[in-house]
Amino acid sequence: MLFKMNLDSEPFEMIKCGLKTIELRLYDERRKPIKVNDTIEFTNTSDNSEKLLCRVINLYTFKNFEELYRRLPLLKCGYTPSTVADAKPSDMNKYYSDEQILKFGVVGIELEKCV
Repeated sequence: MLFKMNLDSEPFEMIKCGLKTIELRLYDERRKPIKVNDTIEFTNTSDNSEKLLCRVINLYTFKNFEELYRRLPLLKCGYTPSTVADAKPSDMNKYYSDEQILKFGVVGIELEKCV
């Protein structure tokens, strides 16, 4: 199955060049149907004509980002060696409210780029 998601330019470029292999999302009704081997088409929000196809190779579900940040390698989640020391679960509050996180939980979607 094909899913479509938007991504800000920086994480889009990190996935494109292979630095980011796990996308973090709310585990809501839009993400619960995603299964291993499904395809996600990411659209760069800075340039809607730029798209990237990735295959889902694993899904990691957690009740919140605190749990996810403890269990997943943050260098694969969009942090860099220079930013990972300051990484904190509340970084995700710019995308999702605490109420949303409590209601739905969160997911780390492990990806590989399609060729």
